Amino acid sequence: MKFDLHTHHFRCGHADGNIRDYIEAAIAADLQVIGISDHTPYFGSPEEQPFPAISMAKADLAGYVEEVLALKKEYEGKIKVLLGIESDYFPKHAEVYQRALSAYPFDYIIGSIHHVRDISIFNKNRWKKLTPEQQVADKEEYFNLIRQSARSGMFQIIAHMDAMKGNYPPFSEIMTDAAIDETLSVIAECGLAIEVNTSGKTKLSGGWYPSNAILEVAHHHGVDITFGSDAHKPSRVGDEFEEVAKVLKEIGYTEWVYYEQKQKVTVPL
Repeated sequence: MKFDLHTHHFRCGHADGNIRDYIEAAIAADLQVIGISDHTPYFGSPEEQPFPAISMAKADLAGYVEEVLALKKEYEGKIKVLLGIESDYFPKHAEVYQRALSAYPFDYIIGSIHHVRDISIFNKNRWKKLTPEQQVADKEEYFNLIRQSARSGMFQIIAHMDAMKGNYPPFSEIMTDAAIDETLSVIAECGLAIEVNTSGKTKLSGGWYPSNAILEVAHHHGVDITFGSDAHKPSRVGDEFEEVAKVLKEIGYTEWVYYEQKQKVTVPL
């Protein structure tokens, strides 16, 4: 069975196409399950849409949910359409996010860390003039936030676990093995899945999130795995699904998962 749980569309302000485009692309790619998971509004501000190039407006959320649910019915029998969403985890705003999202019948919520110390993880300038010790501290804080998100109870999936390397490939060489090991142990204890996210090819790092080395540690801890292209254009739906499955088998995985009504569905690799 082929599936893709991580896709975006025009509402977030930095993706192409509408939801139907992604569903049709999934059918063309022979997927049986497609998850729609655009970025939530930013709930940490009273403004309607403080970051229009990053996330949808608050007023768009209900329409987003309604559209996905309508398309789920329309495409029944052709492909399973799942209602997902990708939500940043901000510790100081976690409760307001949880309240806002609990009003909707999401099949799953993807938890993401996109900011560390209030700077985007994709901002390569953040690393300039940092000492080696400061680099380690920033990387450890990134994984600390992932652990907090896993423990929050808000999510079923942890997104792009080492995406901080996206525009700074040397991130992978900063030695924080203990923090990574602890993070995967916490994710396993909390019963969440991590995604293999193939969108790293669109950044300077290339490759997938997370690295194969991290996937091996995840397997050691018994962490569930899912798949997400993180497509921001329909042509990337299901991108490298077979290649990911092959690598996971080599690591020792025999199955992966998706979520329906927040319940885990296991799929043989």
